[in-house]
Amino acid sequence: MKRFYKDTAVDAGDGGFRVLLDGKPMRTPAKAVLVVPVEALAQSIAAEWRDVPEKAELNVSHLPLTRLATTGIDRVPGQRARVIDDTAKYAGSDLLCYRASAPESLVRLQTATWQPLLEWAAARYGSELAVVTGTAFVTQPHKALAALRNAVATHDDLALSALYNLTHITGSVVIALAIAERHLAADDAFAAAQLDELYQLERWGSDPTATQRHENIRRDIDAGARFLSLLGDARLRG
Repeated sequence: MKRFYKDTAVDAGDGGFRVLLDGKPMRTPAKAVLVVPVEALAQSIAAEWRDVPEKAELNVSHLPLTRLATTGIDRVPGQRARVIDDTAKYAGSDLLCYRASAPESLVRLQTATWQPLLEWAAARYGSELAVVTGTAFVTQPHKALAALRNAVATHDDLALSALYNLTHITGSVVIALAIAERHLAADDAFAAAQLDELYQLERWGSDPTATQRHENIRRDIDAGARFLSLLGDARLRG
């Protein structure tokens, strides 16, 4: 579909802030009015649509905030418990808990980058996750898993949309929660999530496929972090 509208705007309505295209409220794929609780988020979504070039094909890569908002409106409410479970289950095999045994430079880098995040999660949520060297699976304490699930469940439907995406992209619910809590910036989250690959690329060099993949990952992490930041306190359930 090509760009079909001329003007974008935002107004208050339907219990929040709506994005308008040519004066008409934007609707989600399920035909619900796209309404968000924070004006800054609505303005940023409107800006995505405003920045699409005239007569250009509409592409989801142009509209990352819109995609997160429509998912949070259309898909999360009807399966909220499942989304929470599918996000929280990553704690059982969180990226940060699986460390290399060699080379020593990688071991040091993983410890320096990942261990502070696990310590933050333990202090913030009471979730002390076990760390293992190598590929052997480690069963995490039930208390730690329950604490992280509770942390995920405090988020409202819109925020869950972004939190699930971030967890899936990074392989770590701890990294996703750290982004949501503004404990970890998007660039640092990318570096932590892609640590092993970036380490190998630094040693052996990059290639176009890896570069494109990392650009896509970085873009998605940036979008999720920005979405949660724009939601602010509204990301949490009242």
